[in-house]
Amino acid sequence: MITWDDFTKIDIRAGTIINAQPFEKAKKPAFQLEIDFGPLGIKKSSAQITFHYSADELIGRQIIAVINFPPKQIANFFSECLVLGVYDNQDQVVLLHPSHSIENGSKVG
Repeated sequence: MITWDDFTKIDIRAGTIINAQPFEKAKKPAFQLEIDFGPLGIKKSSAQITFHYSADELIGRQIIAVINFPPKQIANFFSECLVLGVYDNQDQVVLLHPSHSIENGSKVG
């Protein structure tokens, strides 16, 4: 069990994917994403979401991400946020997203 104070330390925000490219150097199939979080800026993320999504269809999609993890180096790339999703019955990620278009950088609560 965690406390409410533990949960409030996690900064979860909405953002829009503005660029998605195959991540050729990743061990597992992944995309390198650039995500616009509005006033919080643009952050990069490596995401293993190639099963359900193509790079082209990701551009313009709003997503939910944790933005206050320290950068994580994956091969030659620094991932600055964690895009959130749910694993389906094939152990593949289905992205979490707002049900309505909202302002980039909006906080999940």
